Amino acid sequence: MNSRRPLLGWLLIAPSLIGVTAFLILPVVLAFVVSLFRWDLLGSRTFIGLDNYTTLLSSGALTNSLLVTGIFTLISVPVSLAIGLVLATQLVRALPGSAIVRVIVVIPWVCAPLALGVVWKWIFQPSVGALNQILGVRIEWLTDPSLALPAVAFVAIWQNVGYISLFFQAGLSRIPESIYEAARIDGAAPWQSMVHMTIPLLRPTTFFLAVTQVVASFQVFDMVFALTGGGPQRRTEVIASLIYNEAFGASRLGRASAVAVILFLLLVVITVAQQRWFSKRITYDMS
Repeated sequence: MNSRRPLLGWLLIAPSLIGVTAFLILPVVLAFVVSLFRWDLLGSRTFIGLDNYTTLLSSGALTNSLLVTGIFTLISVPVSLAIGLVLATQLVRALPGSAIVRVIVVIPWVCAPLALGVVWKWIFQPSVGALNQILGVRIEWLTDPSLALPAVAFVAIWQNVGYISLFFQAGLSRIPESIYEAARIDGAAPWQSMVHMTIPLLRPTTFFLAVTQVVASFQVFDMVFALTGGGPQRRTEVIASLIYNEAFGASRLGRASAVAVILFLLLVVITVAQQRWFSKRITYDMS
């Protein structure tokens, strides 16, 4: 019986392994292989080694996309986490109507980002858009180079804050009430309990959300595509938009694959760095 257990285990996880191999591992390997060739999707492939990487690293397109993606991440992720935490502290109190509010704030997250981008593009319209009509002024939200990226980041925050608040609510519900009672007896103010107790005890949840939100922000595409298409003046050309433009706009599949490989390596480095930073600061004991 013991000798058959390893075989039984492999058989049980085989469906998941097939999916991971076919849809995660194999595409990464193929992307690296294709990045070593010059290929326009129609003609023959020409092996050029690392020329695609050297061309990208010496061009301004990759640098611009990394900078835009980095700024987008620095705006959207911390603000989303902060708003989500504040919202979760209110919803976890189970006040009247909190269940309805919980459903409302999650609706944007379950909607298709491309559809949300189309809706918000209409809202941001300078002449007939709902936002400018309410403000009574004409602001070029998506065509002004200085406003386009913050506008896109705002939509991303609006979409993700409900999802984030749900995870923080789950984390808050695991914190024993006795901890807060002891703090109140000792004379701790509400803000002191938040800073010195709630936030440290929520670090496992914060770690999960930070990693997933950073990865998602570096892969954002469809919402940006619907809102700005990467413009104006490439101010919103995130790295996923660069991959799309290189592959299907310029018909340079090899160079697009090289950008994808660089993105993959960058995300691995960022995720490992986050894991190391949080690993020394996380506690799972709430007893």
